[in-house]
Amino acid sequence: MAMAMECRPIDSDDGESRLSKGRVSLEGQKVILVPYMEAHVPKYHAWMQEPALLEATGSEPLTLDQEYQMQLSWSQDPNKETFIVLDKDLVVGDFTHGEPHVEAMVGDVNIFMNDLDNPHTAEIEIMIAEPKSRGKGLGKETVMMMMAFAIEKLGINIFRAKIGESNEASLNMFQKLGFVQTSFSNIFKEVTLEFKLTQPKQEEMLALMGFVIKHT
Repeated sequence: MAMAMECRPIDSDDGESRLSKGRVSLEGQKVILVPYMEAHVPKYHAWMQEPALLEATGSEPLTLDQEYQMQLSWSQDPNKETFIVLDKDLVVGDFTHGEPHVEAMVGDVNIFMNDLDNPHTAEIEIMIAEPKSRGKGLGKETVMMMMAFAIEKLGINIFRAKIGESNEASLNMFQKLGFVQTSFSNIFKEVTLEFKLTQPKQEEMLALMGFVIKHT
């Protein structure tokens, strides 16, 4: 896919942090993260009819109308950042920022900034819904890109992930990224992992991720 674009690492600009919501796509080596658009909803809704995905994400099934309402709510919530994950191998033609590229959507990634005691703490979620796109390293790259975006643009320095104890693949991935277990819920059978940002960890993560292409 030949593309002409401005190529640069994510830069920090506090004044732009919330203004960029929904206006940027991020391209890595394997994935492109695009804003969650209305055109994505039907496929997303189809994913969330799968019992295994509902269990893995701790979600309740919604009607299609409810899914559209949820997409609109997410797009307007200043304390949430949501991107749809595109598998670059599945993009038809050249990638165009602002186009949904539904043919390539394989999952989503979310950041929730809902800790009232610490506005620099965020919960991160990742879902690779398409089986054909699992085991390719897409989830790891997606999480690293989302964390870098949250660090640079939102000032996040503590990340949390809540994962079902049976989701071994996700647990292993987050632990390899440096997350450590901080608690376990017997009621929800859920592990809470945490990543506290230090300067060496930040430098290491950004070095591993390399350059991210920013489309605006």
